[in-house]
Amino acid sequence: MAFVSFLIPCFVISTDMAFSCQNTDDFVGASSPGDIVIGGLFAVHSEMLHPEEHPIKPVIQNCAGFEIQIFLQTLAMIHAIETINNSTLLSGVTLGYEIYDTCAEVTKAMASALRFLAKFNSSEDIVEFKCNYSDYIPRIKAVTGASYSEVSMAVSRLLALQLIPQVSPASSAEILSDKIRFPSFFRTIPSDFHQTRAMAHLICESGWNWIGVIATDDDNGRFALESFGVQAMANNVCIAFKEMLPAYLSDNTFHTKVDHAIEKIVKETRVNVIVVFMRQFHVLKLFKKAIERNVNKIWIASDNWSAAVKISTIPNIGQLGTIVGFGFKSGDISTFQRFLRNLHEKPTDNNKFLHEYIMLLSVCAHLEYHDFQTCISNQSQDDLLQNVENKHQVWRDDFLNANIEPGFIHSTTLAVYAIAHAIKGQCKDRNCKDPSAFTPWELLEELKKVTVIDDDKVIKFDSNGDMRTSYDVLLWKEINGHMEITSVAEYDPEKGGFIFEDEEKKKEFLDLKKVQSTCSQHCRPGQMKKVTGSRHTCCYECVYCPENHYSNQTDMDYCYLCNNKTYWAPINSTTCYRKTIHFLTWTDWFAIFLLFLSAFGVVLVLSITVIFTRNLNTPVVKASGGLTLCYIILFSHFLIFLSTVFFIDEPTEFKCKTRQALFGISFALCVSCILIKSLKILLAFSFDPKLQNFLKCVYKPVPTVVTCTGIQVIICTFWLIFRTPFVKQNFSIPRTIILECDEGSIVAFGIMLGYIAALAFICFIFAFKGRKLPENYNEAKFITFGMLIYFIAWIVFIPVYATTFGKYLPAVEIIVVLISNYGILCCTFLPKCYIIIYKQETNTKSAFLKMIYTYSSKSAGSVAVSQISLDSKSSSSRAISDSCNPENNSANGNCHFQVPGHRLIKGKVLPKNTARTVIRKRLSSI
Repeated sequence: MAFVSFLIPCFVISTDMAFSCQNTDDFVGASSPGDIVIGGLFAVHSEMLHPEEHPIKPVIQNCAGFEIQIFLQTLAMIHAIETINNSTLLSGVTLGYEIYDTCAEVTKAMASALRFLAKFNSSEDIVEFKCNYSDYIPRIKAVTGASYSEVSMAVSRLLALQLIPQVSPASSAEILSDKIRFPSFFRTIPSDFHQTRAMAHLICESGWNWIGVIATDDDNGRFALESFGVQAMANNVCIAFKEMLPAYLSDNTFHTKVDHAIEKIVKETRVNVIVVFMRQFHVLKLFKKAIERNVNKIWIASDNWSAAVKISTIPNIGQLGTIVGFGFKSGDISTFQRFLRNLHEKPTDNNKFLHEYIMLLSVCAHLEYHDFQTCISNQSQDDLLQNVENKHQVWRDDFLNANIEPGFIHSTTLAVYAIAHAIKGQCKDRNCKDPSAFTPWELLEELKKVTVIDDDKVIKFDSNGDMRTSYDVLLWKEINGHMEITSVAEYDPEKGGFIFEDEEKKKEFLDLKKVQSTCSQHCRPGQMKKVTGSRHTCCYECVYCPENHYSNQTDMDYCYLCNNKTYWAPINSTTCYRKTIHFLTWTDWFAIFLLFLSAFGVVLVLSITVIFTRNLNTPVVKASGGLTLCYIILFSHFLIFLSTVFFIDEPTEFKCKTRQALFGISFALCVSCILIKSLKILLAFSFDPKLQNFLKCVYKPVPTVVTCTGIQVIICTFWLIFRTPFVKQNFSIPRTIILECDEGSIVAFGIMLGYIAALAFICFIFAFKGRKLPENYNEAKFITFGMLIYFIAWIVFIPVYATTFGKYLPAVEIIVVLISNYGILCCTFLPKCYIIIYKQETNTKSAFLKMIYTYSSKSAGSVAVSQISLDSKSSSSRAISDSCNPENNSANGNCHFQVPGHRLIKGKVLPKNTARTVIRKRLSSI
């Protein structure tokens, strides 16, 4: 197969300390041979020196800013490989390593990655261009690193060409979880997704919603900012400002933008929490400037610098305020610490990083701790060559141990062990002494299945190539003038919550809430947020919840509507209250009054019944239609009074159905019976032959009563079957539920009342025709008055009932029922009771005969009389009265109806037997 090859340039520190490229091996920072070689990419230096603003020649420049923490990660990788080689994990197969310094630059890292792709045992480090790399054997089998996400993104794309596994202990950008773009990338730390979610969770739980964010202007910073923005929005946290600082310290605008960021922090007085996604050397520059400006805030640190010793040892770091951050979960690093104590005994020939560190110790050893650290970080490689002359070698054990960041050391160790376990899987049935025993892509497949035991926990890579280890929540505390970084909690990405070791640490964590960082004051329960003209939802006014709405928490975005119509809430309410249920109760004074009237009516009915029963054979009782008819009428009145009871107290289905039906049928029965009485009276005293014939046809008491009442029963039955009344909750009155009976069908209700009104009107017509009966026998006149009272009551009822609402609506109907019932009862029976009790002399047979004879003489068709005066002072009147008295034994054979000044009927006297015949017929009709 044809291929194209190209060579790898090199720019290294030579053994004579002159910077030139003698051979490609000089490009390696630290190396060790082995059967299987693992590559390493670490930003041991923080920047590349750029003598010119824009490079003219493709030359990789020297580096500056020795990073102790990253140097320790290279040592952690070396220590892990040596430990594995000294164990039985790989059964005689040794691991080698080649570690390169990326100087935090993508360009430098790409040059190193290009050498990883070179063909194994190629004398000129040739990288072959092929269509299929399935059988291609590069010089390394896997890569550990890089230190920063931006570098890892670039390197991973290059390594993906041959599917060389890359396991990073520090690159946390969320985008690296994308297996489409980064198929060979793994990491032993969680994704930034979990970190940003933990930060947003912390901010939300602390009650902060108005914060600032500062990030580096590179891929890692931008992706972290984007991820945090999404999480912040989900937790109702607003970002007041975002400041982006140049990714490279060599950028000419770096210091200007740092000053601008500090100015922004100072101006935003309401922002007291700042989230920082930056590399350690960026944070170092930012904090030194912030200390000069006396900035005091809460700083939330990302995993890049949350445990950075060189930042915690900045003079007056405590003046900045409180620093809380999220660091990778650490493990047991005691063996690594022992390794550091013996580090000075190791040769430096194959470890240029260690050699450079020893030289830095010689140059800076005379300085105090922080100055010593600053001296190391500020030495460029060129300066170091000049300053190291005539310096004695010095070794300081304490410095390396003091700068250990356990989380990064632990994750680096995990990365090496994950690769080693994958190699072990490949070497089960292969001779791994031969570097061509397996290819990187085969190792990649094995790596996906690897499980590692860490602190008695089994951990493995998920489908995104991430290890979901937990975070340590780190709090910086000043103790005895020194800043100490302590773990106060653990954040579990799986459960999304904080785990506290003890109550004291929990209290320290909760003390963060004392600081306010909000755009607006918190809205109390009973209020809601009303966003003003600001584009941020965190800047708002607090307004009261309207009526029937409530809020029961602080800073509610909206008020909840009370769940249903049975609850209500006043303005500025924190809860809903159950509406008061109202109905006409037994204890209501008005109900008691109406019940008293109903009870009095019942007593009156019973009293009338007793009176009529005791005077059963008197003419008044007989003239009332007989005891049976009276009992039926009185019983219907009793039922009408009883029906009012069903209008009081809490409505039920039974009451709603019973009250109208009972009232309607009872009233129809009552009016039907009174109609029969009206017909009977009119039939008895009418002398009009045509009317007599009509009345005789319609006067059928039992069928008439049954038919009239039966029609009402049918109306009520259909009503109850098809549109039955039911209990209804009336919500028309605020804060109150009126329990009332819905009639079901207003049409059926109207038909029932209309039918009663029709019967009453017919009764009224017949009673009106008989209004001129004898005075002591004139029942029709009182029936007429009773019907008029009924009509007036119900005519008034209709508009009052239609316009009344509330719990006293049933009382309106009760009043109308009582008025109409009392009116008919009193007009029908009280005059008779008055005669029975107080006019006993008129309640005799002779007295009634006298009245009948007198009325008959007036109404007889054979007599034309315009007026008859029975003045007791007129002798002639007395004579007529005496002569016509049936009890008068002295009466002669003929009874003459003769009046002075008037002639006899037809010029002759009526014979006695004819007069008696007429009287007998009237009496028999009664």
